[in-house]
Amino acid sequence: MPQEIERKFLVKGDYKQHAVSSTRILQGYICRSKERSVRIRLRGQKGYITIKGATTGFSRYEWEKEIPPREAEELMKLCLPGIIDKTRTLVAYNGHTWEIDEFHGLHEGLTLAEIELKSEEETFDLPPFIDREVTGDPHYYNAYLAEHSALPEK
Repeated sequence: MPQEIERKFLVKGDYKQHAVSSTRILQGYICRSKERSVRIRLRGQKGYITIKGATTGFSRYEWEKEIPPREAEELMKLCLPGIIDKTRTLVAYNGHTWEIDEFHGLHEGLTLAEIELKSEEETFDLPPFIDREVTGDPHYYNAYLAEHSALPEK
């Protein structure tokens, strides 16, 4: 089974000076619960469907397939209320790529950083723009943010 192993952090300070690339993302959920989610995403000019399982530790099942953008647009019409709108910036730092998500709309002002790892034991250095870790806090999951209009308390 494909596994996603990631850690999530709040961001403080400037990270854009280290940016490798940046893309606008719109995503919605056909299904969202603690046990599973089915996500539709438009990332730039590409579409994706993703199925994720429940999180255990830093890991969870993740299956993702690229789909034509027109199909993603159609599937977005079936999504539950609460579309996530964010800009994802990739930042390279000491051998790892950090995904920095700056949220727009209802979650304007929230910026999260994620790092995907090869194992839960993998070590990494924290860039200077990292604030505190929020891995495992469901208030910072995109599926939760899509359902709730208030920003999580910092």
